[in-house]
Amino acid sequence: MKIGRSSTSKSTDAMRRAKSVLVGGVNSPVRAFCAVGGEPPFIASGRGAIVTDVDGNNYIDYVGSYGPAILGHAHPDVVAAIADAAGNGAGFGAPTELEIHLAQAIVSFMPSIEKVRFVSSGTEAVMTAIRLARGVTGRAGVIKCIGCYHGHSDAMLVSAGSGATTLGHPSSPGVPPGAAADTMLVPYNDVEAIRRVLTTHDKHVAAVLVEGVAGNMGVVPPHEGYLPSLRALCDEFHVLLILDEVMTGFRLAPGGAQQIYGVRPDITTLGKIIGGGLPVGAVGASARIMDHLSPVGSVYQAGTLSGNPVTMAAGLATLRELGRDGFYDRLEAKCAVLEARLREQISKCQLSDALCLNRVGSMMTLFFRRGPITNYADATGGNTAAFAAFFNSMLDSGVYLPPSQYEAMFISAAHDERHIEHTASAAKTALQAAAKVM
Repeated sequence: MKIGRSSTSKSTDAMRRAKSVLVGGVNSPVRAFCAVGGEPPFIASGRGAIVTDVDGNNYIDYVGSYGPAILGHAHPDVVAAIADAAGNGAGFGAPTELEIHLAQAIVSFMPSIEKVRFVSSGTEAVMTAIRLARGVTGRAGVIKCIGCYHGHSDAMLVSAGSGATTLGHPSSPGVPPGAAADTMLVPYNDVEAIRRVLTTHDKHVAAVLVEGVAGNMGVVPPHEGYLPSLRALCDEFHVLLILDEVMTGFRLAPGGAQQIYGVRPDITTLGKIIGGGLPVGAVGASARIMDHLSPVGSVYQAGTLSGNPVTMAAGLATLRELGRDGFYDRLEAKCAVLEARLREQISKCQLSDALCLNRVGSMMTLFFRRGPITNYADATGGNTAAFAAFFNSMLDSGVYLPPSQYEAMFISAAHDERHIEHTASAAKTALQAAAKVM
């Protein structure tokens, strides 16, 4: 199979047609390539680690639907599960046993979770978690970290990362001041900043909300002891700790970031992988907390398509694969090889002192600035023009990275040695292209 980009005429025509009926030609802003220039390839299919666009160009995919494709695209067991479920009906607005099975699988992987509520997106999961925390505590305030992205609900579009940063709008018009008045901001990886806020506003704060690993300002890992320190602070001030694992849940380990970093949150939000590539989100916590949700408790939440049987089947098939012996060890081994090969190329280029490669498990970001990168201010201090040059050179060579400096690239179980070597070779040329604009 030939890897690389040649003709783009069909994608160009598709973008022209898309712009006439879709805002900016896309349904999520980062896809528009505003941060890197040019126009996006329109994807026709995906198999394993390869996606193919409408022009027939093949790319090694490190977008992975922004996380869900941990098994690669169109995994046969997942496809079969989707087909079987869809053959029985796409949705009923009524309970199905598949919801039980997937919830049981999640509970078995994550000790902090006793009960689950499925929703339809990560945004909805975080929105529900915040409402739940406020309902449990009777308080309104939520502390979030600058640059962490927790979906596009009004209260969370304050100093948000991800596409909001990519497009230069960390906050958004249309969000009334009152909607975000109870959102308090602190730098990521700064325990003392959270202590100061809690000391001043302890009777007002319902929860501290944080990503297990920041993945929406590029990959930024927590400092050693950071998450356990937040747990201790939340206990001290009697507030809830919400760990946003929409991206990291089942991506980094069977028990997510909370397993890796040894922290037990009060509430966990999940998404991405638990839908096997289909839209999904979930909130999980102890039975004591979860039973505040309706119909048992008075905190209202509902969703007609929540627990959709096709999504539940896809997620269950995915989690079964992830539960096989040695899955994460094998994934970590290939990610380590890719990191090593990229570092080799970086060490040989004239930009070596001006780059920082961050990796946690199968998530990785190359920052075009000197490291370390530990928070939002660090992450946004890089050379985005150099990243754009690097990105477009990689795309021409058939390596599809997320089209933003502030997103994570994702490695799947389907990536193999050939893909890694091609990626490293492409990076050599792409770093030369980036050097010209540094």
